[in-house]
Amino acid sequence: MLDQHDESRLANLWDVERAAGMSEAEKLLYRSNLLGSDKRITNYGGGNTSAKIAETDPLTGESVDVLWVKGSGGDVGTITMDGFATLYMDKLNALKGLYRGPEHEDEMVGYLPHCTFDLNPRAASIDTPLHAYVPKPHVDHMHPDAVIAIAASADSERLTEEIFKGEIGWLPWKRPGYELGLWLETFCRENPDARGVVLESHGLFTWGDTAETCYETTIEIINRAIAWFAEKAGGEAFGGERVAPLGGEERRATAARLMPVIRGLIGADQAKIGHFDDSDAVLEFVGSNALDDLAPLGTSCPDHFLRTKIRPLVVDFDPADPDVEKTVEGLPAAIEAYRADYAAYYERCKRPDSPAMRDPNAVVYLVPGVGMITFARDKATARISAEFYVNAINVMRGASSVSTYRGLPEQEAFDIEYWLLEEAKLQRMPKPKPLAGKVAFVTGGGGGIGKATARRLLGEGACVVLADIDEEALGRARAELEDGWSADVIRATRLDVTAEAGVLYAFAETAVEYGGIDILVSNAGISSASPIEDTELSLWNRNLEILATGYFLVARQAFRTMKVQGLGGAIVFIASKNGLAASPNASAYCTAKAAEIHLARCLALEGAGDGIRVNTVNPDAVLRGSKIWTGEWREQRAAAYNMAPDELEEHYRQRSMLKRSVFPEDVAEAVYFLASDMAAKSTGNIVNVDAGNAQAFTR
Repeated sequence: MLDQHDESRLANLWDVERAAGMSEAEKLLYRSNLLGSDKRITNYGGGNTSAKIAETDPLTGESVDVLWVKGSGGDVGTITMDGFATLYMDKLNALKGLYRGPEHEDEMVGYLPHCTFDLNPRAASIDTPLHAYVPKPHVDHMHPDAVIAIAASADSERLTEEIFKGEIGWLPWKRPGYELGLWLETFCRENPDARGVVLESHGLFTWGDTAETCYETTIEIINRAIAWFAEKAGGEAFGGERVAPLGGEERRATAARLMPVIRGLIGADQAKIGHFDDSDAVLEFVGSNALDDLAPLGTSCPDHFLRTKIRPLVVDFDPADPDVEKTVEGLPAAIEAYRADYAAYYERCKRPDSPAMRDPNAVVYLVPGVGMITFARDKATARISAEFYVNAINVMRGASSVSTYRGLPEQEAFDIEYWLLEEAKLQRMPKPKPLAGKVAFVTGGGGGIGKATARRLLGEGACVVLADIDEEALGRARAELEDGWSADVIRATRLDVTAEAGVLYAFAETAVEYGGIDILVSNAGISSASPIEDTELSLWNRNLEILATGYFLVARQAFRTMKVQGLGGAIVFIASKNGLAASPNASAYCTAKAAEIHLARCLALEGAGDGIRVNTVNPDAVLRGSKIWTGEWREQRAAAYNMAPDELEEHYRQRSMLKRSVFPEDVAEAVYFLASDMAAKSTGNIVNVDAGNAQAFTR
């Protein structure tokens, strides 16, 4: 009996009472979510579950056997009922009469829609035949690290027999598809007592007569593999430590310096978002004696490979002599060498009908003593790619501790990466949003304009870092935005824009979280009003510190990062109508806003040669949701116009030429325009969002 309190073992989470009232389809969902909740069982989007269930045919009213199986592109941990494809079993079996052999197996995917039960729109995955032809009611296909470590060993067949004594069989490597489904059927017929099978270089299949026994078998078999490795594995992992890791702050600082450089070198054709991982497993691997031997072998499991590419790029960095600038100087040549190697791999392996070569840049960058950096088209994909490579590290650790680790053969790896079915899936993906792959940094992010701007940029595909000195408002803004978008694309940092060290830290953290920056929206604000004779020097200085010095500090750091990346960028200052039009009893505020506008003009001149566009939005009287229009500032402005505070909004509306109020969303729309490619030929401009004020006309 395994000790359920041993943290290295998987717990049996099946709740008999909870499952008692469930239908078979609901038990399949329950089982799937349990299995997908632990990355030791399967990674995000990996693995598959199914059940063969008696259903009532909507046409004949008769009972028919229906395969419920995870649909194409789904994730078992988060799947819902509509994530399963449903297919008639008799039609799936009839497909055997149409099969023309392994060289034609891809055409069988085209027949799967003809097997659909009850007009289910969920597309069936390539793994459907693997589940359909196992003659058991319930089937799990998982990618547990401990079992893939066996499957990826040079003598995986012998190890499978040694560990499982025939209860779990073994099949040689075969790309997922129709032929492998027939192999599984044959194995089951010839081995009726087997409870599952290890697929070489791939993963684990298990089955059972009920949803519960199938789940229990999956957990038991994985635990048996974990226990076997715990007993057999000896010596230091990966041949022991070659270099010690840097301290935590040094690791992040190094990543912050490297990531914008890498992002710039690989992002000219397609914008990329970065992710940094310095977990214990990663540090153990990147600092080990085996790194140079194992990393070039790539991954074994097809799901790992599709996320992480043929192999990672090992960055030349010595933590014992941490010369980061030397590493930076060597990155262009290292990345170009990787591209050339990838192109050679493509040329060696391409088929007559292979799709054109895709992005030749690495996804995974391993930095000894520092960690792992991954880049992809969006944050979720970059993070998940890192998770998959951690799975691959665990597999390599296990396999190399008891045998010799083997990655996928190069031609097999290519045939999966450039599989025409995968290409078709890529072609069906929706067109990226205009700001996909872009990173925006928004100061004053806790206020009305900041939140509205973040919401607009997120809606167009950007990742957004909210910065604000008000932690409470910042927390509320983040929570509001996370109601509509994934936490992957939102970060928040407390920032006093007048503190140089704080600005440097915030931009370094942005680089570590996302790889760099493309858009700066400088929106930090302050409000003050008093006659000149009553204006304290401290108030005058505070306006200039926030609205001039603060804007200078964040713009300077944005320039530095954007120039390192070499990808251009967009900076938008949120100024004010008051920067162009004088206002009574507000000399400090108006002067600081005028300085802000002129700073933007100067930066537009400096940035043009590097493709950095700098523009200004001038709002006026944006009362709704604005922090500066609460309390004293509202009362002061009302006093200046000799009216009650609650009369201000109507006063400003009537004062405007268009007789309309201005809202945060109106300002956000102008920001989006200036930050997007729609304004690619605009810099040094001022866009007034004030419903019309002749005094603020720029000419």
